[in-house]
Amino acid sequence: MNWLVVDDILLRGLKEDNLYGDITTDTIISDDSICSVDIIVKENGVIAGLEVFRRVFILLGKVDVEFYVNDGDKVEKSQVIGKIKGNTRNVLTGERLALNLLQRMSGIATVTRQYVNEVKGTKARVLDTRKTTPNLRIFEKYAVKVGGGCNHRFNLSDGVLIKDNHIAAAGGIKQAIALARNNVSFVRKIEVEVESIEQVIEALEAGADIIMLDNMDNNTMKEAVSIINGRALVEASGNVSLETIKGIAETGVDFISVGKLTHSYKSLDISMKNLKLL
Repeated sequence: MNWLVVDDILLRGLKEDNLYGDITTDTIISDDSICSVDIIVKENGVIAGLEVFRRVFILLGKVDVEFYVNDGDKVEKSQVIGKIKGNTRNVLTGERLALNLLQRMSGIATVTRQYVNEVKGTKARVLDTRKTTPNLRIFEKYAVKVGGGCNHRFNLSDGVLIKDNHIAAAGGIKQAIALARNNVSFVRKIEVEVESIEQVIEALEAGADIIMLDNMDNNTMKEAVSIINGRALVEASGNVSLETIKGIAETGVDFISVGKLTHSYKSLDISMKNLKLL
């Protein structure tokens, strides 16, 4: 994880939550007060974001964080996963930002693990998308990896992905692929989104490296995989759910992208409890 990027996000988060000081903490807690507090998980899940949580308190200073688990570990309701010791003001000031990120990242890791478990026994790998929270993508995509998924493009500079509007603007799949091939480095793969068998054939003949089957039913996807026959990688996309992903994986696709991993997850319930003055 790029800590320069992370620190910039965390410092802006601390400023947002502490713009003119923490008036509650600052008025009732002395500057030299020291405390300890437990980090407790309140439901079962997969933990992710521990070092991001710790980093909040490194930036605030005078606080040590000890964890009893690692990113990717399964955790259970009522489990104490760590302890914080240090300056009480900084502990309380950093609590909300640190927990917000840990809860969200753990929620993403938890749901990702569920999707990954559904495709076990197939060759399909679960991908995330760019449907992430603005400015928090680095955290959310990291959480997907912790949950056992794979990252698709991190941003628009990572690879060529020709979608329906690109195709319409370029005048067709063949034209779009030709323009991309002529204007990007040879090391870049070119992916094309298709919606029919006719478009699959056109993308294949035009030399697409990856063909994304968008919102196709399973029988059509099987046919597409058979036609492609290993000449390009195949990604399935569009309204994928826990109930449908196994059937999609069994069509023989290489990847399945799931927007729900980062736009419809539920945060894992985690709290800082049992504060004691030292």
